Amino acid sequence: MRLRSLLFVPGDRPERMAKALGMGADALILDLEDAVAPDAKPRAREEVARFLDQPRQPGVQLFARINPIDGPLAADDLAAILPARPDGIVLPKAEGLVSLHALAARGVAHIPILPIATETPMALFRLHEYAGSPLPLAGLTWGAEDLPAAIGAVTSREADGGYTAPYQLARSLTLFGAHAAGVAAIETVYPDFADLDGLAAYAARGRRDGFTGMMAIHPRQVPVINAAFTPSPEERARAQTIVDLFAANPGAGVLQLNGKMLDAPHLKAAQALLALGHP
Repeated sequence: MRLRSLLFVPGDRPERMAKALGMGADALILDLEDAVAPDAKPRAREEVARFLDQPRQPGVQLFARINPIDGPLAADDLAAILPARPDGIVLPKAEGLVSLHALAARGVAHIPILPIATETPMALFRLHEYAGSPLPLAGLTWGAEDLPAAIGAVTSREADGGYTAPYQLARSLTLFGAHAAGVAAIETVYPDFADLDGLAAYAARGRRDGFTGMMAIHPRQVPVINAAFTPSPEERARAQTIVDLFAANPGAGVLQLNGKMLDAPHLKAAQALLALGHP
């Protein structure tokens, strides 16, 4: 499952769902939670289930974000969408194994889960648990909006838009938690959808740090995110050279390329880059 870009679409806006299919995102997140007002949630469930029941477009995964599993709305969400077979479920306010077990108890078994793993204070202490998930995971992602609200913080950001120290920690723990679980590390949204230059820089930092994809809140963001998380031809060529060099020298632990030393971590990074596939 390739997940460079995951585009949120409100679950009560069927016309946007249909349009979003052609925006180039690797996945759509059909939202039943924050993007839908309380009195619109019954209709949103119907619209999402109807959309999921239509013939699928190749290359676009369809996820549904349900409401928190420990709240009163999740049971109705799952009852509506599970028969329509979403490609994945986005689980907000996730708190490690306790949330995954609760989801399994609601009848979820083989659908990949994408937990949003930093939206409560307790969630931060349970990120290591995803390595022992009883359910298949599509990845692990985080959020920088609900957590400050949960603890009474004024904001999660500095004046220049960068994250303050507590939320840098949440981001880092999600990154390492995803890799510890062997699943995709998905960067959180960039809220200023008009600032495409800022988005490009933000997404580039995410890929630099080890994230493999990113969520989007507006279709305009999708091409920028896809470009950031797609290796360039030059990167792929260098990675292939490293792999070929080690293949030609199977007994070597350390090799040289253009005057620089290469060892096992460089080989592993090159193999991981090539595994990302072509655009």
